[in-house]
Amino acid sequence: MYTVVIIGGGIVGLASALKLKEANPKLRIAVLEKEKELASHQTSHNSGVIHSGLYYKPGSYKARNCVDGYHKLLRFCDEEEIPYELCGKVVVATNSKQIPALNTLFDRGQQNGLKGLKKLHGDELKSHEPYVNGVQGIFVPQTGIIDFKAVSEKYAEKFRHFDGEIFLDNEVRRITRKNGFLHVDTTSETFATRLVVNCAGLQSDIVAKLTGARVNYRIIPFRGEYYTIRKEKEHLVKNLIYPVPDPNFPFLGVHFTRMIKGGIEAGPNAVLAFKREGYSKSEINFLELYGSVTYSGFRKVASKYWRTGFGEMYRSFSKRAFTRALQELLPDITRNDLLPGGAGVRAQACDKDGGLVDDFLILDGEHYINVGNAPSPAATSSLAIGERIARLTLEKLG
Repeated sequence: MYTVVIIGGGIVGLASALKLKEANPKLRIAVLEKEKELASHQTSHNSGVIHSGLYYKPGSYKARNCVDGYHKLLRFCDEEEIPYELCGKVVVATNSKQIPALNTLFDRGQQNGLKGLKKLHGDELKSHEPYVNGVQGIFVPQTGIIDFKAVSEKYAEKFRHFDGEIFLDNEVRRITRKNGFLHVDTTSETFATRLVVNCAGLQSDIVAKLTGARVNYRIIPFRGEYYTIRKEKEHLVKNLIYPVPDPNFPFLGVHFTRMIKGGIEAGPNAVLAFKREGYSKSEINFLELYGSVTYSGFRKVASKYWRTGFGEMYRSFSKRAFTRALQELLPDITRNDLLPGGAGVRAQACDKDGGLVDDFLILDGEHYINVGNAPSPAATSSLAIGERIARLTLEKLG
């Protein structure tokens, strides 16, 4: 018998488990993970960037949790000796038409409490990134690089230190209510609990339905594909180079990221994945794909962004087109400088009206808490989200 069962062993689920145990070590808590190891999906397939909170609407959960989570993450890493580097990043306007949007970003960052933001002109921009093409930029000192899988493993280690239990290779199949308790049936066993916390990421809407919650959204998987830069050309990128986001598309656009373990990543694009956990073009789950393309909300999204979406898909199949997109930031990069890299899949909640849910979404009921939307910057925000989940859980437990 458990007090709380947390479904999902990614960074958000593990942070929530740790914060709940720290708040009340006496609680019996189980984390259920369907894979054979923790942090197998979004946590270990992202670019490893510590986000600053620059992009998010002031007052939103994303803005507050990112800035708060940023400071909590750094303190945790300092205490636990987890390597990270605050190298900063440059956001670049490549033409004068992007300057108003760049200024909006600067103002938004200040409203979100970021200190030390600096507008860059001419030689100032080149002093940060000598090979970049741009008319203006913003230097964001708070941005950094880290290995979020290593962070997750440390969360798990400390959670186990508090006698928390983690069960791998346990995929949740059914949740039923009986005699005042929830019974969570997995592929291996059954767990009885007072409360379920759903942090299942790419499967979170499916698990939310199992809890009995009214789910008015669907997780649409978007794959982001990367190239790595040939070692001889790594000197073209000092740290992190980002474009001004396209206001007509809800993703950040292709950029350059120096990684904590070495090397430079270039990307990602953003294309519909044909499988929720489909990390390559050849991975297809026809049932999941059918569910995505027939969902009324996705069809509305597709009608709204079809032109940009087609361009993203074209770049997925054309290295030449991908290179041209990167050359807008770094003209000296060539097709031969790009080597095949990895890919990640973003769990993006989409509502029935065709809105891609922009903020973190947490739905709760008497016996459950569902994290319905937690894309980037959820890894940076994980401890702040975990504290919020812990507070909600303790309120429900009385």
